[in-house]
Amino acid sequence: MKLSMIIPCYNEEKNVELFYERVKEVFADHNFEYEYIFINDGSSDQTYEVLKQLAQLHKESNITVLNFSRNFGKESAMYAGLKESIGEYALIIDADLQQDPAYALSMMEILDKSEEWDSVAAYQKERLEGKILRSFKKTFYHLINKISQVEFVDGASDFRLLRRSMVEAILSLPENNRFSKGIFSWVGFHTYYMPYDVHDRANGKSSWSFWKLMKYAIEGFVSFTTAPLRLATMLGILCSFVSFVYLFVVIMEKVLMKIEIPGYATVICLILLIGGIQLFCVGIMGEYLARTYLEAKHRPLFVQRNKIDYKNMK
Repeated sequence: MKLSMIIPCYNEEKNVELFYERVKEVFADHNFEYEYIFINDGSSDQTYEVLKQLAQLHKESNITVLNFSRNFGKESAMYAGLKESIGEYALIIDADLQQDPAYALSMMEILDKSEEWDSVAAYQKERLEGKILRSFKKTFYHLINKISQVEFVDGASDFRLLRRSMVEAILSLPENNRFSKGIFSWVGFHTYYMPYDVHDRANGKSSWSFWKLMKYAIEGFVSFTTAPLRLATMLGILCSFVSFVYLFVVIMEKVLMKIEIPGYATVICLILLIGGIQLFCVGIMGEYLARTYLEAKHRPLFVQRNKIDYKNMK
């Protein structure tokens, strides 16, 4: 098997068949074996029914469908797809046709021509989001590259082609709280960054919102750097130092200079300031502790309700 396509699906009932037809069209003149691995990530529409019908109608097309028991998120879907894949190359691609399957041929050509590269990652030439979202993403990449030990390339997406050796390295990482952009960088290997143009969604709306992106960004910070914990420590040291200095000043004014200090407003302000900093630091530690707690449970990344496997249909 030359290529395994991992296609996470969440409410894509109107897109999966279009995606299948587009792949058939693009690969029609190329003689290599490939498989589809669709992951139905707990869709609330008819995505699974459409995928089931697609697999039954096209038994010759190497279609596997993994059906999750509920929505576990794209990270789990990608992991499940990589685990199921058997191809020499594994392609992670969305089903909404924003990422044209035609780019896969260019990616494969890069890996075929040079053993220097272990993966090809696509990045957007021009972002289509609004200014606020673009600014938010730029700030995220700037900050995380300042404090993380691994490099995050601005604009690099999950749309990428991986050699089997890199797939095995990614699957060897056992953590449940996964942030794939960081994992792709952490495992090392040589990645070629290829620009691509994002198309409009064929149908439907994106499930990503600003708050989901914010949550995803926090996951990235917590998963790949302990700098926030060090920040909490430094804030504690700074507040302690300022408090001791202020205490010394108050004692000098009271004892030596005989200055009466009302102090009510000052005390309230200090209590609020220090209390706020303490809560902020406790919140940072709580983020790390929560993930430690979840990892200690050793729960699976996903629960598979059922599976349609082309290998058992032929």
